[in-house]
Amino acid sequence: MTTPTVLAVVGDLLFTVKISEAAKRAGVTVRCVTKEEVFLERAKENPPLIIFDLNFDAMRPLELIAKIKADPALKQIPLLGYLSHVQEDLKVAAQQTGCDEVIPRSAFSMHLPEILKRAVGVTEKIGPPMNADERG
Repeated sequence: MTTPTVLAVVGDLLFTVKISEAAKRAGVTVRCVTKEEVFLERAKENPPLIIFDLNFDAMRPLELIAKIKADPALKQIPLLGYLSHVQEDLKVAAQQTGCDEVIPRSAFSMHLPEILKRAVGVTEKIGPPMNADERG
């Protein structure tokens, strides 16, 4: 069974590399796109998550979010946007446009492996539950 591919609208090379490396370590496939036509085609493949760099002005992320949420075939796709923690107006605008989750860039970086695993349903086993006498 193939793992679903997370879609990422990211223009910053540093974050593209960060996302790609985290995905590889997490065993998740991510496709980063920088062109609207490619994005719209890939979105039709119903990815388990679309990640937006809300500062990627060339892609007009708020317009893309609105397009996804306006399409009955795509509106159920979870959308996550990240931005600088000081951009409260952009955060509110993204949420009002339909972005399901908007988080600071630092939190996105810190929790990226978990975000990717959660998106594709990968869960890690921590170990067998402890018996009452093992808890000490």
